Amino acid sequence: MNSGQDLWNKAKKIIPGGNMLLSKRSEMFLPDIWPAYFSKAKGCKVWDMDGHEYIDMSLMGVGTNILGYGHPEVDAAVQYVVSNGNMSTLNCPEEVYLAEKLIEIHPWADMVKFARSGGEANAIAIRIARAASGKDKVAICGYHGWHDWYLSANLNDESNLDGHLLPGLSPKGVPRGLLNTVLPFEYNNFEQLTELVNSHEIGVIKMEVSRNAGPENDFLKKVRNLATAKGIVLVFDECTSGFRETFGGLHKKYEVNPDIAIFGKALGNGYGITAVIGIREVMDSAQFTFISSTFWTERIGPSAALKTLEIMERIESWTTVTETGKLIRLGWQELADKHKLKISHWGLPALTGFSFESNNNLIYKTLITQEMLANGFLASNSMYTCIDHSSIIIETYMDQLDKIFTLIKQCEDGFDPMKLLQSPICQSGFKRLN
Repeated sequence: MNSGQDLWNKAKKIIPGGNMLLSKRSEMFLPDIWPAYFSKAKGCKVWDMDGHEYIDMSLMGVGTNILGYGHPEVDAAVQYVVSNGNMSTLNCPEEVYLAEKLIEIHPWADMVKFARSGGEANAIAIRIARAASGKDKVAICGYHGWHDWYLSANLNDESNLDGHLLPGLSPKGVPRGLLNTVLPFEYNNFEQLTELVNSHEIGVIKMEVSRNAGPENDFLKKVRNLATAKGIVLVFDECTSGFRETFGGLHKKYEVNPDIAIFGKALGNGYGITAVIGIREVMDSAQFTFISSTFWTERIGPSAALKTLEIMERIESWTTVTETGKLIRLGWQELADKHKLKISHWGLPALTGFSFESNNNLIYKTLITQEMLANGFLASNSMYTCIDHSSIIIETYMDQLDKIFTLIKQCEDGFDPMKLLQSPICQSGFKRLN
């Protein structure tokens, strides 16, 4: 057992679920073998607790590091802040500068609120939107965090959110009084959304601009027009999609402006900062409801975000990560074609993924992680790209993956894939850990 697994087993006994984020559980990758913890991260490389070096062709901090781990300019900005003090009785000026920058990037917006996590930002946006609309009910599409308001969608059917990224989300502990306040609809299903709006007193439409597929038949424009016609507050959750295809929100690509947009993950390149931006008439409703937190006023997050945005704009990082993602997706397809395997692709190019069209998909995903780990890669069937994923790294990665596709083809032709695994099959979705 590696040091990471040893610590992970201890963690599961004293931390419910083992850690703070489902996506970083060992069971989601390679149960019993995944190194679990890191000692160092730089560029697109990660070192585990035993000093083993890996190239991260996986989640890159779960999408937080478009500029790579430990970017020197961002870290220098943070170190300057630390040396001069992170907190005081007074406010940090960087939050004003960052608000101005985000409004400059998104001219339709007038005001900004900050938090430190995506779940918090989503909760802030919902509170403001409900306050502005005067209505409780929310139509949602996509993944929006862990708070009561969102999980209440599963109160009458625990599978309601299964198609919105994470299956199996239990609403235990969510007040039953929230039943039927949040109503899911499918992406690109405008008729379903229209029916919800006509059948319920919907005050807010909250959705991801795009997760696994792009809009069809002017879907986003239709949603915008519907919201405007019915006096509904439209919220775009761009915690994941922001800054990956444009300098700012993905909605800029489709030329559809919401009333509120939410940014997170990549905004601080690994430092905690999220933003809720919006039009004045909606955002000003925050002054009529209580939204406040001590550590939303710390200085590191806004300082990191300002430097991150400066670098992104200078090097046009969104172009780099998108082209890298397209190159990787092409490589996956070429390997599938070479070995006569059927795969389907999903996600934005900069957070791309694929699935085998096979009943053994999860087994193959686990096998890829196992074999790539043995060859110095953190990898599975999806990845977030960063500016440090060079062509040489991608070529080496594809060479190793080619060998695994050979094994998978043999399994599709009759060999038992379970005989190749050295650990249990990875989990998908939310499950209780023993």
